[in-house]
Amino acid sequence: MPPFAPPQPTATRSSRFWQTTSFRAAAMATLALAATAILVVAFVARSTNDAMSRATIEALDREGAALHRIYGRGGLDQLTQAIQGRIATGDTHLYSLVDATKRAIAGNLAEHPAFPVEARGGGIFHYRPTTEGAGEATRLAAGRVFAFQNGLSLVVARDIEPQRTYLAATNRTLGFGIALLALVGLAAGVALSRHILRRVDGMTAASRSIMSGNLAERLPRTGTDDELDRLAVSLNAMLDRIELLMAGMKEVSDNIAHDLKTPLNRLRNRAEAALADQRGSPAWRAGLEHTIEDADELMKTFNALLLIARLEAGAVDDTMAPVEIGAMVEDLAELYAPAAEESGLDLEWHNAADGPVHVRANRQLLGQAIANLIENAIKYAAPVNGSPAAAKPSIISVRLTQMGETVEITVGDRGPGIAEEDRERAVRRFVRLEASRTKPGTGLGLSLVAAVARLHHGSLRLEDNRPGLRAVLALPTVAAPRADDASGNEPQKAGEERAWHRAQAK
Repeated sequence: MPPFAPPQPTATRSSRFWQTTSFRAAAMATLALAATAILVVAFVARSTNDAMSRATIEALDREGAALHRIYGRGGLDQLTQAIQGRIATGDTHLYSLVDATKRAIAGNLAEHPAFPVEARGGGIFHYRPTTEGAGEATRLAAGRVFAFQNGLSLVVARDIEPQRTYLAATNRTLGFGIALLALVGLAAGVALSRHILRRVDGMTAASRSIMSGNLAERLPRTGTDDELDRLAVSLNAMLDRIELLMAGMKEVSDNIAHDLKTPLNRLRNRAEAALADQRGSPAWRAGLEHTIEDADELMKTFNALLLIARLEAGAVDDTMAPVEIGAMVEDLAELYAPAAEESGLDLEWHNAADGPVHVRANRQLLGQAIANLIENAIKYAAPVNGSPAAAKPSIISVRLTQMGETVEITVGDRGPGIAEEDRERAVRRFVRLEASRTKPGTGLGLSLVAAVARLHHGSLRLEDNRPGLRAVLALPTVAAPRADDASGNEPQKAGEERAWHRAQAK
C-alpha cells in the first residue's frame, strides 16, 4: 500500500467530458460565432431588402414622371395608349388609372389600391392577377400614386413577389448555413475536447503514478510542441529537479549519518574510558580535553552547514564592500605557504592582473572560500610518505587573472584530481569522493565555496589540471572606491582577517 494514495475520480468519462474546459470553450465560441452570423445575416437581409425597395421606388418614380409628361403633351388618350403599351411588355408592370369618381379608365389592376391621393404617396399592397390561369392567389406589389389634372389618379406598381421569394429563399439558405456552422463547431469542439481529455488523462495517470512513489515516471508528450507539450516539458524538468534533490537529500543524509557516527562514537568511548580509568582526575581531565576537541569538530561541521544555509538565503548582503582581491589572495598564499611546505609542497603565487582589482564582497566569507580551495589543494596534493612523488615537491599554483569585467582566482594542484562526471557532485554538501573517507574533512569545503560564489554573483568551476584539479572562482569586478570613500580602519580589518585565517590554518 503506497504511503499516499491520490483520490480516484468518481465521475464517469462521459460526465467529465461535458464539463471539460475545452468543450465549454468550443461551445461558447460556437454560440458566439452563431450569434454573430445571425446578426450579419439579418443585417445583410435588411440591407438587401432596402436596396431592392429603393431601386423599385426609383423606377416607379421615373416611370410616373414619364407618364406625367406624356399626359401633358397628348392628354388622356396619349396617356391611355402609353399605359396599354407598357402593360403589354410584362406581367410585372401594374397600372390603375381612375377619374375623380374612382371609375377605372385604364390599367391591369382589378381594384384601385387604397393609397392616399398624393403626388408621391404609395406603399405595399396585395392584388389578384387578371391574367388567365392565375387562380385566386394574391400577390404582393409595390406602388406609387401620381395625381394628374381633372381629378385623375394613376397608380404605377411592380410585382415584388419574386423579390420576396428570393429574400425568403436567401434567408432560409443562410439559416441552414448558420445551423450547419453551429453543428460543425460543436462537432469540432467535441473532437477537440476528446483529444485534449485523452492527453489530460494520460498526464493525470502519470501524475498518480508519481504521487504513488514512482519518481522515474514522466508526463507523456506528443511531439507537437503545443501548450500541453510545453507544460509537460516544464513539469518533467521540475520532476527531474525534484528527483535530483531527493537523491541528493538521501546522499546527504547517508553522508551525515556516516560522518557524524564516528565522532559521536569516539566521544562516547572516550567518556567511558575516562570514567573507567583508575587513575582518577588526570585520566578524566585528559578524556574531557579529547571530548572537547571532538565536540569542536562537530561544531565546525554544524557551523559550516548553518553558514551555507545563511549564504544561500542571501542574509549577508549588508556586509558587502569593495575589496582589493589581489592583496587578499596574496596574503592567503603567503599565509598557507608554510603549511604547504610542511606537507612537501611548493605554493606558487602569480598575479596576472594589470593593476588593483576590486570586487564587492564580504571580506571574511570570500577569504574563507579562497582558503578552502588552498586547503583542499594541500590536503589532496600532499604526497604519501614513501611514495616516489614524496622525494620531489609537488606544486600548488595560486593565480589571479582579470578577464574583462570578471576576475578569476585559480588554485591548481598535481593531486589525483576529480573525474569529469563527478565534478558536479563534488560541490554538494557532505559529498566526499574518497570511498574510504580516511582523509580528515566533512565534505563541506567546496559546497561552502560554491555558496560564497553564488552569493557574490559569481561561479565555481572545477577543471582538469592535467594532472590534478584546477578550481576556478570567478567573480564580477567593480570600480575602485574613491579615496574619500576608503575606510580609515581598512588596515585594521585586513590585520584582523589575516589573524583569523592564520588561526584557521593551524
